Amino acid sequence: MMRVPVPARLRKAVRTWFDSRYISIADHRQDIRDALWEVQTLRREMATLQSEVERLRNARPAAAAKPDPALKARLDDTHRLAQETARALDGVLQNEVLVWQAIDDLRARRDEPGRPEERPCA
Repeated sequence: MMRVPVPARLRKAVRTWFDSRYISIADHRQDIRDALWEVQTLRREMATLQSEVERLRNARPAAAAKPDPALKARLDDTHRLAQETARALDGVLQNEVLVWQAIDDLRARRDEPGRPEERPCA
């Protein structure tokens, strides 16, 4: 085997290139731990959701036959607030479209042929 002197700058560039292409064993192990933790978290959340679904399925339909006036008022209020929020968000989105149309129009005017280029003040 023959050894050849290599400039430190080139050696560092090659090592950086290899490091950017390959993941270290420690990083790989940490990624596996993180993935396992996320799987366990999702498993717990799924178990919670399944128990909630079972609780709702086992709820007595007799309770729904006689609605509570306070609950009905809360539901009506929630529905009203959801409708108001949807209308307000629709207005915000329409305004955003108008802003972007104005920006596009300004860009088109700036890039018009025959228009003298503006020079920044020095």
